[in-house]
Amino acid sequence: MLFRRILVPHDFSDHATRALKVAASLAAAHRGRVTVLHVIAPFQPMTPFPVGEVAAWIPPADLVTQERRTLEKLVTRTVGGRGALRVACQVVVGDPFQRIVDAARSADSIVMATAGRTGLSHLLIGSVAEKVVRHSTVPVLTLRPGAARAKRASRRARARGRRAGRRAAR
Repeated sequence: MLFRRILVPHDFSDHATRALKVAASLAAAHRGRVTVLHVIAPFQPMTPFPVGEVAAWIPPADLVTQERRTLEKLVTRTVGGRGALRVACQVVVGDPFQRIVDAARSADSIVMATAGRTGLSHLLIGSVAEKVVRHSTVPVLTLRPGAARAKRASRRARARGRRAGRRAAR
């Protein structure tokens, strides 16, 4: 089944949280489970620090633990009231695209938000979602940031139309 084991990459954005909600609904409908994955991109300074200045360094294990706690709280707030939905949280360090594709090997599908990057930044950096879609071995459901706004606007317009119809019928 397509939505029994769903991977949700999460970068702590509102768009990723919306993707998590969609994935939770799909998993609940198919008696599935969700794995929420947060990837910490390794930091490599472009220039060495000047002599006499010390950079704050957080050991990767401490960073992973801290991010896992934050992710677990967010996931609990987002899907906590969904009954028997099984959700696992993972935090790893590495290239986001590669880690998502690696984690997808134990999933049936991926549900993820797109960041909506365009123009020069898209050409230079690329989109993690685009790379995942191109290289994933499982189906990927991508959710655009603007799609939620368009859906809400459409609902409001239908509601206004119904109210206007009821007033005209009186």
